[in-house]
Amino acid sequence: MLLEIHPDNPQDRLIEKVVEVIAKGGIVVFPTDSIYALGCDAFNNRAIERVCRVLGKKPEKANLSLICKDLGNLSEFTTPIGTPTFKLMKRVLPGPYTFILKANSNVPKIFKTNKKTVGIRVPDNAICQAIIEKLGHPMVSSSIHSEDEIQEYLTEPEEIYGVYEKITDVVIDGGAGGNQPSTVIDCTGEVPEIIRQGKGIVEI
Repeated sequence: MLLEIHPDNPQDRLIEKVVEVIAKGGIVVFPTDSIYALGCDAFNNRAIERVCRVLGKKPEKANLSLICKDLGNLSEFTTPIGTPTFKLMKRVLPGPYTFILKANSNVPKIFKTNKKTVGIRVPDNAICQAIIEKLGHPMVSSSIHSEDEIQEYLTEPEEIYGVYEKITDVVIDGGAGGNQPSTVIDCTGEVPEIIRQGKGIVEI
């Protein structure tokens, strides 16, 4: 199913339709503030396994992140974080950043792996925010890549739909996506470290 949702003023009835699919274990392709992503309910193991199958990767190799509405969910998934890290996250989020944090015992249960870290995203995207708010808790997600050697990421919704129509439940058309991924910041050490420079520009 291809759903065209307004990027700035998402239609409630369409968001409800997407959330209904996610709540039943469906997987969806949705826009973020960087590139389009594939996601599902963070608390549905079968859905997470489906996402991994679509990606063609084992859970421990899939680079899955948690998409959150704000920083209110951090304590559910991470060990206590220091004040400097929290201030940095508060300063740049919502935004195109993935923060790698030390995971607590809930994360291995979610991903069915021995993951010691977890990626946290709070995208600055109205559609994404509306979905998570209506769902009531985070989603698990992963970026979708293009098989084109020149273009790393798929950016056009109709093109994305052509690839993912039969292997996902919903593809959201929220306008053209970007081709720069999020900036990844590793906060598991004493000092935050940028390990992938993407769309987000930040001074650490």
